[in-house]
Amino acid sequence: MTTTPETTESTCTKKCLDIHAIKQYLPHRYPMLLVDRVLDWEANKRITAIKNVTVNEEFFNGHFPHKPVMPGVLMIEAMAQTAAILSFLSIGVKPDENSVVYFVGIDNARFKRPVEPGDQLVMNVEILRHARGIWKYKAVGTVDGQLALEAELMCTIRSAADASQPMGK
Repeated sequence: MTTTPETTESTCTKKCLDIHAIKQYLPHRYPMLLVDRVLDWEANKRITAIKNVTVNEEFFNGHFPHKPVMPGVLMIEAMAQTAAILSFLSIGVKPDENSVVYFVGIDNARFKRPVEPGDQLVMNVEILRHARGIWKYKAVGTVDGQLALEAELMCTIRSAADASQPMGK
């Protein structure tokens, strides 16, 4: 089914998606939905999205109470969710209850600065290649123009029926 992305915000001058549109492309919900807005995207090329980091997020209760820092695995997950949105936008479909996006690999992950409450994590993801159902991306996260993290991510989109099978099958 081919679809056209939409936004409910009339102030959007670029190709952007608000939270309502994002929820049409990701199955994640609170507390695991980690993309707040897509600022711009170009099919088969790149996407820019943001995660507004707030002190009332569940993970800050234990990471760390005396110095709240967003866990690195959640920053990677936020970039992977951004990549998944780009993949669905690129193939021109919205996922259904049978769609599952899996990590296949994470390479060269580097964390350069902590991400704390009040920060806005800007995630820039570009497609490096797409072949045989595997998508490879270069993902970079910044805060106030400073590099916070970077990684190469690999994901695949599968049907729920195929999800229990090994990746090589």
